[in-house]
Amino acid sequence: MTGAMKWTMAFTVLLAISAPVFAQEVPANGEEQARPTADAAQDELDEIAGRVNESEQAQRVRAGILKPIYSLAETFSFSAFHWVAFAAMVAGVISFALQLTLGKLVVLSRASFSLSELLSDALGLAVSLIGLVLTTQAATENSNFTASAFAVLSSSCVGLVAGFVFYIWGQRQELQAVAGRKKAAALDQHSTKSARE
Repeated sequence: MTGAMKWTMAFTVLLAISAPVFAQEVPANGEEQARPTADAAQDELDEIAGRVNESEQAQRVRAGILKPIYSLAETFSFSAFHWVAFAAMVAGVISFALQLTLGKLVVLSRASFSLSELLSDALGLAVSLIGLVLTTQAATENSNFTASAFAVLSSSCVGLVAGFVFYIWGQRQELQAVAGRKKAAALDQHSTKSARE
């Protein structure tokens, strides 16, 4: 993927994320004008969803997607799996939260910034948080993992340590990427200067 494509993709994601923020700044009369359009769009979406829900082909695809997931969920419905899954999700939350805060401050202190890494870390944090919630819910419904204080505390401690280790590893990689970008920029500048001479 070229640099221009990365920036284009990053700009598109940024616009998609920021659109709701700008949409809130609509004046009162603009909101009244936009409401019929929003209602019509919601009605259209509901109609499309209804047609898809009634489609036999869509139902077969839905079943094909969910069946292996349900099979795996039934196979892994035991406390040890939930212990490992909980630790992994805690590790992800810790690692990505540190990377988004401390990690980005360290990178900024080196006069560098990467929007793609920021978005990647934000996605990782969101996935880990959702995974932690769903893992806890599944463990509560399907095993006795959450009933054991020792299991929850030990899994949390392992996840905390692993998350910190992954943060250190990720931070090292990000700093190496910063050094590589600076070196590449210096080489480009040197070759451009040499070409002019």
